[in-house]
Amino acid sequence: MVQGISALVLQDACAATMPSGRPRSPQPMPNEKNPVRFRSKTLTAALAFLLGSFGAHRFYLYGPRDVWGWAHVLGTLLGIPGVLLLSATERASIPGWVLAVIGAVSVLSAFLAAIVYGLRPDARWDAQFNAAFAQNGRTSRSGWTVVFIVIFSLLIGAFLLMTGLALSFQTYFESQVEAAKAISQ
Repeated sequence: MVQGISALVLQDACAATMPSGRPRSPQPMPNEKNPVRFRSKTLTAALAFLLGSFGAHRFYLYGPRDVWGWAHVLGTLLGIPGVLLLSATERASIPGWVLAVIGAVSVLSAFLAAIVYGLRPDARWDAQFNAAFAQNGRTSRSGWTVVFIVIFSLLIGAFLLMTGLALSFQTYFESQVEAAKAISQ
């Protein structure tokens, strides 16, 4: 087994050199197991901002088999009926709160992902997602678009988080007042 692996490594090393003895630059060889393609930091941040609650940024980076991408989809699909249940019961449904929190985690984590991806330095981004293109000279060059995506993700994400916290605290304190009134009568 070890001899077979070392023979494959030696064969790959020989195939990676040109007849002149210089190393050959590795060309990306896409296939089903290893789809090598250039991944844009700007597009990833935009997908996380716009469609992140459906896992679009995860599917763009890691493909359709990404578990966390499907977790975003499931969380959003569970959160929608939770919000509808809360609005129908005037925020009195416990299952509605549980489902809405699951959906909120999916939405807020997508905004956080847009911020994290947008703020990652280009060199680190290329080292993680575009390593096969580094020797060819193709690198990420993020500009003002990523900055605006990060700013809007921070604004909208913080607004949604504060709104959710305010509504949940308001509901809790209103229920405590109603319980105190019931006890005092």
